[in-house]
Amino acid sequence: MKTISFLWNFRILFIVFFVFTSCDKNEDTDTTDLELYNLAKATEGFTWYKNSDALLDKSIGSGHSQPFLRTRYNSIAATQLDTLGKVIAGTDFTEGSLIVKELYGNQTTLEMYAILYKQSKNSNADANGWVWGYVNANGTVAEPSANKGAGCISCHGQSNNVDYTLMNKYFP
Repeated sequence: MKTISFLWNFRILFIVFFVFTSCDKNEDTDTTDLELYNLAKATEGFTWYKNSDALLDKSIGSGHSQPFLRTRYNSIAATQLDTLGKVIAGTDFTEGSLIVKELYGNQTTLEMYAILYKQSKNSNADANGWVWGYVNANGTVAEPSANKGAGCISCHGQSNNVDYTLMNKYFP
């Protein structure tokens, strides 16, 4: 009888353990990546870098494989742009800032979104409050936001960055 009771208790503990461990941060990560993708797809209310939606040739300093890009800023991030549409030197973007870099495989084919979203309280935010998104145009995740920009920071942290942005450096 004690053996049956022990086995029954062990099964219950195993089920409880399984339920709690299966509800990990991957769901939060998936949600964050999906949210970033949906934010990146929306284009209303954005300001383009240098006030132009023209595609730019990839810079020599780019770690992205796509040959063309263009970058836009939501209304919060756009408060840190000057009248020419360039990022104000020395700026720290404020909470809620969203920066979307559209990466194109050719002049007409959008392939990826590289996203910076200032949400310091998000569990996927880096030490500077940025949530990094790297999502294919079809919505599949290329680099999970849970990685906190680990594959991006080495380039974006180079000299003359402005709060991890490099548009001013490579497209003055």
